[in-house]
Amino acid sequence: MKIGWAVVLSHVIIFRLIHSFFLQVAQSGDSTLGYLPIGIQLVFPIVLVGGIILLTHIFGPKRDSDEKLQNFESGIEGYGNARRPMAIKYFLVAILFVLFDVEVIFFYPYAVNFRELGWHGFLAIIMFVAFFLCGFIYIIKKGALNWEE
Repeated sequence: MKIGWAVVLSHVIIFRLIHSFFLQVAQSGDSTLGYLPIGIQLVFPIVLVGGIILLTHIFGPKRDSDEKLQNFESGIEGYGNARRPMAIKYFLVAILFVLFDVEVIFFYPYAVNFRELGWHGFLAIIMFVAFFLCGFIYIIKKGALNWEE
């Protein structure tokens, strides 16, 4: 595949123009122009994805058949009523996972600043862990994680 010198040169010129524009924006004292690259990075993917979806909708083939219009779930054919109740254990485990996952997120600021926090921070984190351990012991005693029942 041959790429003409004019195409390469035009790309280089466009790149240099954009690069010099962003350098001027970065060096200018106007703080609102500093957000322009972020705005471009937000708008460009939205326009690109929207354009691709629109073009495939307009130009894509439309071959509807009975087989394509059937419900499909992960390669498994559906059976029974989808409205049957689900065991509450799944929701309980999901909530517990989120709870203890968020606990780990709160350890990160302590790990970053543990020297500046000193003993006061250490005691605060020990209290934090103790509260969650109390909750975990309560969950175990209530049998929330027993699946055999």
